[in-house]
Amino acid sequence: MTKTTDRHQAILELLRTRDANVEELCAALDVSEATIRRDLTTLAKERRLVRTYGGATARVGAHEPEASLEERKSTQGEQKEAIAVAAAAHVRDGDTVLLDGGTTCAALARRLAARENLHVVTNNLLAVMALANSPGVRLTLIGGELRGSSMSTLGPLAELILSRLTVDCAFLGADGVVAGFGLCEATAQQAWLKECIVARAAEVIVLADSDKLGRTRQQHWTPIQRNWRLLTSSMASDAALAPFRALREVTVELAPI
Repeated sequence: MTKTTDRHQAILELLRTRDANVEELCAALDVSEATIRRDLTTLAKERRLVRTYGGATARVGAHEPEASLEERKSTQGEQKEAIAVAAAAHVRDGDTVLLDGGTTCAALARRLAARENLHVVTNNLLAVMALANSPGVRLTLIGGELRGSSMSTLGPLAELILSRLTVDCAFLGADGVVAGFGLCEATAQQAWLKECIVARAAEVIVLADSDKLGRTRQQHWTPIQRNWRLLTSSMASDAALAPFRALREVTVELAPI
C-alpha cells in the first residue's frame, strides 16, 4: 500500500469509533492540515465518509442494527420529554401539525392532548393512542403499511394521503441527523416518507436527542433542502452543534434539562 492509502485507512479506522475534526486528525496522524483536508475531500468523493463542519464522520452506509421500539422507549427519556415540552411551545391553537413516527414525537403528542382546536395528522400509532380521547384534537391517521418495529405507517398509501394535505408545522424524528446531509433511517420507505412530509409543511422542526447528532449508522437518507429548525436538548455538546450552527438554513434550539 502507498503512504496515502495507509493514511486513508487510518482516518477511516479512527472515524469508526468517533467523529473527528481536522485538528484531531492532524495530531493523530502527524501530518499537515492541508494533507488532511485533501484526504477528507478524496474520501468524501469516494463516499467512504461524510464531511462535516471542520472535520468528518463515519462513511455513508455504515450500518448498525436498528434499535427495537422497547429500547427506544427506554433511551434518553429525560431528553425526549424536555424536547417535547419545547416543541409543544411551537404549536398554536388552530394549527394543523404533523407528527412523524418515533418516541420523541409520541412524547410531543402527550403534551398536546389537552389542547383545543388542534388538528393533528400522524402516521405514529403511539401518538394516536395518546390523542384518541382528546376532545379538543381532531386526529387524522395516515394509513398505509404498518411497521411494527416503530408502530408507524408508511408506503404508497401513506404517500398518497400526504400528497392531498398541507400542514402548518411538521415535527420529524430520525435515527440520525447530519448537518448538510439530512436525516438517516433504516429503510428507503421511511426516508422517502419524510421527504414527502417536508414538501407538505410550512415549517419543519426536527426533534433529536443529543445521541442522534452527527449519527450516520443507517443507510437511507432524507435531505432537507430548505430552512428548518433543529430542536435538541441542552445536553448536546458544542462540538456536535457546531456543524448545524454553521448552516444558514438551520435554526438550532436547545431544550433545557
